[in-house]
Amino acid sequence: MDWNCAPTVIGSLPCTDPAKAVDLILEKLVAVPTWPQLPQVGFQENMYVQFMAGLPGVQVDNDKKKIRVNLADYDPEAIYTRILEDNADLFAFPQYGFSGFHEFMSRELPPSVRALKGQITGPVSLGLQVTDLDDKPVIYDEAYAEIIRKSLNLMARWQENKLRKKFPETVLFIDEPYLSIIGTPFASVSQADVTSWIAEVTTGLEGMTGIHCCANTDWPFVMGMGIDVLSFDAYDYGYTISLYPEEVDRFLESGGSLAWGIVPNHEEPFLLETASSLADKVEGLIASLVNKGLDQDLLLRQSLLTPQCGLGGLDAEIGEKVLDLLVETSDELRSRHSLE
Repeated sequence: MDWNCAPTVIGSLPCTDPAKAVDLILEKLVAVPTWPQLPQVGFQENMYVQFMAGLPGVQVDNDKKKIRVNLADYDPEAIYTRILEDNADLFAFPQYGFSGFHEFMSRELPPSVRALKGQITGPVSLGLQVTDLDDKPVIYDEAYAEIIRKSLNLMARWQENKLRKKFPETVLFIDEPYLSIIGTPFASVSQADVTSWIAEVTTGLEGMTGIHCCANTDWPFVMGMGIDVLSFDAYDYGYTISLYPEEVDRFLESGGSLAWGIVPNHEEPFLLETASSLADKVEGLIASLVNKGLDQDLLLRQSLLTPQCGLGGLDAEIGEKVLDLLVETSDELRSRHSLE
C-alpha cells in the first residue's frame, strides 16, 4: 500500500481515560488510526497480560507486575476443546483489559482513514516473558507454548474481523520485542521455529500483517516471514536497515512497507528534536538505501512513520507532544516530497 509517510503508533498511550486516548488517536492519526493499549489504567492493560489473562493456569501478580503459569494445575482438555471449535468469538476481547479497544470500536472514523491498525503480542515475546512457577519461560513447555500460539491466532482473527467490519482495510501488527535476542544465549529458539510460530498465529488473517521489533535484529529474517510491514526503531537502529539493500528492495518490490520508528519515546532525546530534524534523519536513512540502488519514490510511498516504540510509560503531557511531533514530522516529509 502507498502509505506516503502517514503517521501511526505502535499501540500504547500514557492515558488513564480510554475516551481521551481515542480522542487523541482520531484527532491526530487520521489516516491509520489504531486502538490504544492503556497500561497506566492498570496492569490488566499490559500487552502481556491482555493476551494471557484468559488462558488456563495463569496467575497475574498485580503488585509485582508478573505473569506466571501453574503448569501443574490447569485443564488442557478444556482449552483444547475451545481451540478445536475454531470459533474466534470464544476468544473475544473482554471489556476488562481492553478498554481502549472497545472505546475505539464505539467511535465514528474520520473520512480520511486509509486503514485501521490493530496489534497483538507475538508468541515469541509472550512465551519468553511469561514464566512457570519456577521462573522458566513457558515457551520451553511444548504443550503450553502451542496453547499460546493457537489462542493468539483465534484472538487475532477475532480482532481483525471486528476491525474489518468497521473499515475494510486493516493491518495487524505482531509485537515481538524479543526477536532481538533470538540467536543469543538468552533465547534457545531457532529461526525456523520462530517463522513457523508466526505463521501459525497469522493463519487465516485476511488483511495486512506487520511485525514490530524495537531493537536490532536480523532484518532479512523478519522480512522473510511473509509479512506486509516491518516496524522498527529507526531512531536508534535505522542505520542497520541499510546493511541489507537487496533484501529491503525485494521486500518493497513485493509490496512490503517499512514503518520507521523515528520519533523518540524517551523524554530526554525527544526534547532535542524537531519535525525538521527528524525529517532530515528519515531522509538520510532513505538516502543510504537509495545510494545502494533502491528507488526513493518507492521508499517514500511505502513508508509509515511511528514513535520508536509504545508510549505507555511516558508522562501524559509528553506523550501527547510525541504524537504532535510525529504528525508534524509526517507533514514535513510529505510536504518536501509532494506526497498525498
